[in-house]
Amino acid sequence: MPTIRIHDWTKNQLQAVREAESHSSYDSVVKALLRDRKLAQAVGEDIEAERDEVEVADAEPEKRFDDLTALAELTAAGEGIMFLWCPNCGNEIAHVTTENPITMSVFETQCQQCLSELNHHAIVTVEIGYPVEEKSVENALKDDLQACVIDYWDRTLARIGSGTAGDVDEEYLVWQLFQYGQTFDWDWPADVPAVALEPGQTYLNRGTEELVTVVESAEEMESGLGPLRVTVRSSDAPPEDATETVLDADELTHLLCNRALYHVDD
Repeated sequence: MPTIRIHDWTKNQLQAVREAESHSSYDSVVKALLRDRKLAQAVGEDIEAERDEVEVADAEPEKRFDDLTALAELTAAGEGIMFLWCPNCGNEIAHVTTENPITMSVFETQCQQCLSELNHHAIVTVEIGYPVEEKSVENALKDDLQACVIDYWDRTLARIGSGTAGDVDEEYLVWQLFQYGQTFDWDWPADVPAVALEPGQTYLNRGTEELVTVVESAEEMESGLGPLRVTVRSSDAPPEDATETVLDADELTHLLCNRALYHVDD
């Protein structure tokens, strides 16, 4: 059986370990210490791997479509032409000639088909590679346009919540997206947090596992989020256990930007 030689100056420390752990020999002590060292290294590698996984999970999600982009985040247009579409009705709004790179501060227009007042946060640019005719035949064009905007809104609010939105008027932008979310009568995806809350609708707060039902606006606001009167109850409690409260603008902004509220059928 192989043995491990040790120097005399280490024996005092090894003796202490030997007595504390009832080892039969110094060889046994050293081998146990080596095993512990290997275990510690393995644990360290596992922790590092978990940290990498968390960093990947926390990384900003990529936009959903390659050939559809919300106008607000477009940086360059193919051949210098932007093809602008309304996500609300699926109508082509205009072709716009531009210079690259694109810097978008404000862009507003009206869709001549559904009469929606749109700005760069609610207009889709369709790039040349997108199969418009094929999608139109499949009746999938409008769904894709809406999905593109919903994806952009979701990522934008998440960036505001994480403090990485950049140089934008965050309060005003949250209100704008809230207004669009209420105005457009879209079937909201169950797996995407809400960007707006509507009276009579119920939302699950996945952070607290509470159901929030919107009763009415507590105060009408012209250009900002106003407080909402809501009822709140545990997700496993009956409706009669709900308590009424008011979500002020700051609380509402926090919930929307932390992507905590999901629409549910109550």
